[in-house]
Amino acid sequence: LSTMNTLQERIQQLSSDRLAGIRRGIEKEGLRVLPTGGLALTPHPVALGSALTHPHITTDYSESQIELITGAHLGVQDCLDELTAIHQYVYRVLQPQGGEMLWVASMPCNLPTDETIPLARYGNSNVGRAKSVYRMGLGHRYGRRMQTISGIHYNWSLPGVTNEDYFGLIRNFRRHAFVLLYLFGASPALCPCFVEGRTHRLQPLGAAGQSMYLPHATSLRMGRLGYQSDAQASLAVSYNGLQGYADSLHEALTRPYPAYEAVGIRNPGGDYNQLATSLLQIENEFYGTIRPKRTVHTGERPLHALRERGVEYVEVRLMDLDPFVPVGITASTMRLLDVFLLHCLLSDSPPDTPAEIAELRANQLLAAERGRESGLRLQRQGREVPLAEWGGQILAECEPLAAALDATHQCGDYSAALRDAQALLGRPADTPSARVLDRIETAHGHSFSAFSLSQSLAARDALMERPWQDDQQAQFEAMAQQSLSDQQAIEAADSLPFEEWRQRYLSPEGLLV
Repeated sequence: LSTMNTLQERIQQLSSDRLAGIRRGIEKEGLRVLPTGGLALTPHPVALGSALTHPHITTDYSESQIELITGAHLGVQDCLDELTAIHQYVYRVLQPQGGEMLWVASMPCNLPTDETIPLARYGNSNVGRAKSVYRMGLGHRYGRRMQTISGIHYNWSLPGVTNEDYFGLIRNFRRHAFVLLYLFGASPALCPCFVEGRTHRLQPLGAAGQSMYLPHATSLRMGRLGYQSDAQASLAVSYNGLQGYADSLHEALTRPYPAYEAVGIRNPGGDYNQLATSLLQIENEFYGTIRPKRTVHTGERPLHALRERGVEYVEVRLMDLDPFVPVGITASTMRLLDVFLLHCLLSDSPPDTPAEIAELRANQLLAAERGRESGLRLQRQGREVPLAEWGGQILAECEPLAAALDATHQCGDYSAALRDAQALLGRPADTPSARVLDRIETAHGHSFSAFSLSQSLAARDALMERPWQDDQQAQFEAMAQQSLSDQQAIEAADSLPFEEWRQRYLSPEGLLV
């Protein structure tokens, strides 16, 4: 009860102006696939512009993996509308290209051999080459398959929040992330090609072995088979403040790591294997469920930007694509995230400890791999608590926050989103992960690929049927053209040989203020 009272007081101290100032943006990844459901191996379409410089359409790990980026919006619906419009343009470009479309599932489609998965290309500039070499390094370190997993990143900020407050939010987010995995995890099964030659605990779904799954999984993407790394598991990054966080990342970016030293920066033929031999090549390689972020200047290292100018927003990284909606996320999910993040920000947030960090990692794997299991218990400060009970407490504490956001936006949508989430805690069969499994089993002959392809076709049709104006088309075409010109300008301005540029960019001095 005292927590509820404290939250009530803190929310009352937040002016509606500040609450109305919450900004959110979305980055959404998705594989380009053929009508057969196989990975499209064609280059990133020129009509989509330059993946290096386009503000809204780029690639992620692979040339076949498109990433769509909205601006930061004050309104949930405005953000979703922009995401939808970007999708509409992309589908209009992809359709004439052999009927290509975006795969709507987080776990990948039928993949070719690892070395056949094409790395993203960004042109001939030093910065463009560095992006490809970085991806080559990820392939050597973790395998290319793992990099084809796709998700949604939710970028979020509130005016007037200090670095200390943001790190408090991050610590609480990590403590309570299991709630989001349970509510929104949508990757309980995958194509057997993904785990070929790997040790895993998955079971075949159905007799034909067309899918592998875990019966109570919510998000295999966030479990042992997803964005995990044994090397990074040795990084006990603390989130107790900017200084400590920056120092632990600094060490991972500058200390040589024996296994990666063995790979070397270049192969005997002179081609680049990776950007660096440290535990992390660059900051982006650090996998976390949430990250503190700051917009960088041209040529600036992200860690330098954070140290110099502080945290600007947080990037939530654990959301699976929702395969039941064409753009991968709903307005209701976004509103629940707003309420949840506000709860993380306003609740007491004691410092983390190595023991707690280990506990949270275990909880994440439990929620990802067994989250819908009846009576599943998580660790909370050394004691076991049922997931449903702990999740229920957190969501109950969110009620005044949802009410405050409703009052600010003169709607009832935030409380409605919260009520839906609360109902799901008692109804695991209605969670997205359970619905995915149900559809795979009942409508698609136990085939993950058949289900995902069917949903991808439905998403394409829904987006192609939406109204689309000539001026929207013209605007996106102009943006694509502009991005191609911008890329050429960057290439023309380069004066250093790549190796010299690489050494300068990666020098430890660039990480310091």
